[in-house]
Amino acid sequence: MAAFRPPQFKKSKILAENRRARYEYAFEDFYEAGIALTGTEVKSLRFGQGSIAESYAEVKNGQVTLINANIPEFSHGNRFNHEPKRPRKLLLHEREIRKMVTAVSREGMTVIPVSLYFNNKGKAKLELAIARGKKTHDKRATIKERDWKRDQARLLRDKG
Repeated sequence: MAAFRPPQFKKSKILAENRRARYEYAFEDFYEAGIALTGTEVKSLRFGQGSIAESYAEVKNGQVTLINANIPEFSHGNRFNHEPKRPRKLLLHEREIRKMVTAVSREGMTVIPVSLYFNNKGKAKLELAIARGKKTHDKRATIKERDWKRDQARLLRDKG
């Protein structure tokens, strides 16, 4: 079985990745979403702070919201600072939101943030994936395949 390669968005600076999601979920579709951020959140992200490890996206009332993403307070933010784990609105096209709603409601899938990055224009973007949770045997197969690839690379390096 060939490994699924996600479409590559133009990422100039990756801020945070949800590496655990690749192990826990099987990805179906990928979307690039903008994030509605305040000024101190953008400054905090530019310093390389932020985490999406335990976050998820919620589709409700025709809007997609990023829940539980941690962007720490900006050190020089004074009274205009933001709340670190506040819900953040994601900016998507109506067609993309409709696809997410049908996938989540009908097919039992979930929307997972994969990576947070700045694009070439300097805008903060979030790569979302519609994913299905893996079963235990699928996770074992993933581990087995990863170990075989590592052994294969080691063998080729030593012989070649």
